[in-house]
Amino acid sequence: MNFEIPAELAELRQQVRRFIAEQVIPLERDSRNTTHGPDESLRLELVSRAREAGVLAPQVNTEYGGRALDQRSRAVIFEEAGYSPLGPLALNIAAPDEGNMHLLELIATEQQKRTWLRPLATARWRSCFCMTEPAPGSGSDPSMLQTVAVRDGDDYLISGRKWLITGAQGADFGIVVARLEDGRATMFLTEMNRPGIRIDRLMDTLDSCFIGGHAVVDFDRLRVPAENILGELGEGFKYAQFRLSPARLSHCMRWLGAARRTHDVATAYARERQTFGKIIGKHQGVGFALADNDIDLYQSRLMIWATAWVLDRGDLGLYESSRAKVAVSEALWRVVDRSVQILGGQGVTHETIVARIFADMRGFRIYDGPSEVHRFSIASKILKGTAPSEMLP
Repeated sequence: MNFEIPAELAELRQQVRRFIAEQVIPLERDSRNTTHGPDESLRLELVSRAREAGVLAPQVNTEYGGRALDQRSRAVIFEEAGYSPLGPLALNIAAPDEGNMHLLELIATEQQKRTWLRPLATARWRSCFCMTEPAPGSGSDPSMLQTVAVRDGDDYLISGRKWLITGAQGADFGIVVARLEDGRATMFLTEMNRPGIRIDRLMDTLDSCFIGGHAVVDFDRLRVPAENILGELGEGFKYAQFRLSPARLSHCMRWLGAARRTHDVATAYARERQTFGKIIGKHQGVGFALADNDIDLYQSRLMIWATAWVLDRGDLGLYESSRAKVAVSEALWRVVDRSVQILGGQGVTHETIVARIFADMRGFRIYDGPSEVHRFSIASKILKGTAPSEMLP
């Protein structure tokens, strides 16, 4: 692998870094930040600023105004955006929209791209991905899917309950995963304001960085025309992997930036705060924690870049993305936790951004597959002899 960042990408990185510092971070204490994420007016302001700065949606194809960044380039830029909890939203690279854009680019028809992808990629619309269900439905095991789609003439009637649906409140459209009468999973596109869809409630969660929060959504005989089937009938689980594999890595990219932010705050504090006659960074307990942070950040970045290389090579990268999801989510959590500890009492207040990132990041080890499920999958492949044989790509 060549780890050198090309000049054009380095220039874009600096452009995004300046944008985050000058245009986004000052809005982190804006009153429009709520417990269920930034409100729509704040999103529109952030998006407008990003568009004016020329950094909006750099990952999408040029026909939508993006730069068609490959995965390795996304790793560099997404990390910079993640330095602020508002950065991914500003650049239109936040979950779930970024993952939905990727999926639509891969499998949507040309008409569906015009109808659904274009307004999403240009940040005129927001979206959600409706797959996870409460018990006894599907969580980590998609084969337990309970939401059903019954054929009715040229349409399908969808009924079921989804929960932890990020961004559902205020979303313009959703991708709904439901099983047909024969049990095969299928994806459907639908406007979220149609009869038959009801936002039951927003769930109270630790994080506050995802616009639209995390909702419980009820579908009661939602009528969806057959032309709104995304991809082929019965291929929903396969398409979910198309979406989830790079989406796991995108989470790693964004949260790397957030963890780096907490380390920077902790480092600045360790250089200034004095105890027992010297700055606390010179005490081994703090100095070693800073060193461990640096190691975890660097190892995480290398694993992200290596996995991005696999995806850019054309591989789906299920094994590699699972491995990265486990390693990076746990390493970055250690970084943030150490940063809280270095800050002492200040670390558990909102005097700095660290406590907010601490709360926001905890879910990273759960969504898009908890660490335990990924470890089980990795172990299964190792035992079957189907794990990639190379130690490095």
